[in-house]
Amino acid sequence: MQRDAEATRQRLIEAGRAEFAAHGLAGARVDRIAEAARSNKAQIYHYFKSKAGLFEAVWNSAVGEIIGGLPFDVEDLPGVAARLSDIYAEHPDLPRLITWQNLERAGQPLSGLGVEEVRRRSAALADAQARGVVSDRFDPRVLFAVIVHTAMLWPATAPELLAVVDLDDPGKRREIVRQVVTALID
Repeated sequence: MQRDAEATRQRLIEAGRAEFAAHGLAGARVDRIAEAARSNKAQIYHYFKSKAGLFEAVWNSAVGEIIGGLPFDVEDLPGVAARLSDIYAEHPDLPRLITWQNLERAGQPLSGLGVEEVRRRSAALADAQARGVVSDRFDPRVLFAVIVHTAMLWPATAPELLAVVDLDDPGKRREIVRQVVTALID
């Protein structure tokens, strides 16, 4: 029975992820989520208490996925940024979830996992700066934020700007992310 419960919970998170990425928290519909998960609305409330609770579970899952898929090597920050750019390209719902989180959940309690990981990685950057491995032109927390946002350059760019830039090749986009981060840390 436990296995079925966990499978149902995971299906709800996966269906919620697709729904929230497409419509945000306000526009998402629990009936569509339940149908996509081959479940029912009562199960959403049972496992997550509310639609917002499901969004939080989806958010925490996405944060965990990004953290798990992105080893942090201060000796290769351009590679870290390129890998994060790849993650966003492979999973276009992640940048959309991040955007919805910023739009609809501003001021809400933050994910402990995400905050702790940002602190840990910023501390690793500070240590690398102290050892002279990375330029100390920027505060390590700011540098980490700029690296993360550089990696999300392409999915966060307005379509009009993308049309003018005219750069559809994923390899070239990835290389530009790598070059920008290299320039930041030299």
